Amino acid sequence: MNMLKTLFAGAVLTSLSSLALAAGNPLSVHVLNLQDGLPSPEVSVTLEKQDGKNWNMLNSGETNEQGRITALYPADKALEKGTYRVTFKTGEWFKKHATASFFPEVPVIFEVDGTVPHYHIPLLLSPYGFSTYRGN
Repeated sequence: MNMLKTLFAGAVLTSLSSLALAAGNPLSVHVLNLQDGLPSPEVSVTLEKQDGKNWNMLNSGETNEQGRITALYPADKALEKGTYRVTFKTGEWFKKHATASFFPEVPVIFEVDGTVPHYHIPLLLSPYGFSTYRGN
């Protein structure tokens, strides 16, 4: 029974520390594979900010075992108002898992208006479809 309590406490602490990290950074992402209902670790993700007709690279990362990047925005910068693009490299991920897919990447373009301190972009993914929304 003590082993079960220890495992449960470890899982709770891991979840809480992920939430704390996300709360300290203005942008996080999460990828879930709808085909099996599990998180999608090792998905490459890029973050860019629009400057006129150009996109400037700000950061990139890879989802963790929980399918999350809790701090995608560069830590030394404040999230400014503007248009941003998060691109999930889904084709690469499906190829690593020997699964055919239709979308080589999923770009999500969104506006930051400064009304909330944290933006969260979840991606629900399958080989032939996806859905995303503004999370919290």
